Amino acid sequence: MKLVEDTDSKILDTKKVSDKEAEEAFKTILTWMGEDPSREGLLETPKRVVKAFKEYFGGYTEDANKILEKTFGDVEGYDDMVVEKNISVSSHCEHHMAPIVGTAHVAYIPNERVVGLSKLARVVEVFSKRLQTQERLTMQVAQALMTSLDAKGVAVTIDAAHQCMTMRGIKKENATTVTNYFLGEFKKDLSIQNRYLRFISK
Repeated sequence: MKLVEDTDSKILDTKKVSDKEAEEAFKTILTWMGEDPSREGLLETPKRVVKAFKEYFGGYTEDANKILEKTFGDVEGYDDMVVEKNISVSSHCEHHMAPIVGTAHVAYIPNERVVGLSKLARVVEVFSKRLQTQERLTMQVAQALMTSLDAKGVAVTIDAAHQCMTMRGIKKENATTVTNYFLGEFKKDLSIQNRYLRFISK
């Protein structure tokens, strides 16, 4: 069953926009703001913003499934959960393009094979570096791990602050949002789910 929309297949389907065209667009935005793009302090700003956006949104050019391709079977039958805590998350909300900053916790129960620990954080990074909602981000990470690793179960938790509500709008500076998504054994067995939640709360 497909649980989240497959955005990877749609990536780069649209007409390629050059760096120069993007820089011109940012000059237009600067003018709209009331600034003068030709003044000394802003001359290089469009180029810097384009470079920064390539970093912020680099996930559109990466495939989480490829990151998870290499696995290891020499684990002597290990079949308990693997939990990676406190993975930093930096994303942008798709409604205001404002930063989402927080922490992700990821766990899976291997089915004979495990994946390198850094790859769990890489998967979070791939989906974070796109315009997102936190709910979708949580589901995409979980579904990618479940499918690519053929895991017995996956759990993903994200706790993040959204600057679209801390710096604008309602301006509740201390508000954070927590999302959880469970698949397989984590969804079916509450004792496993609760043990995971205890692990990440320590």
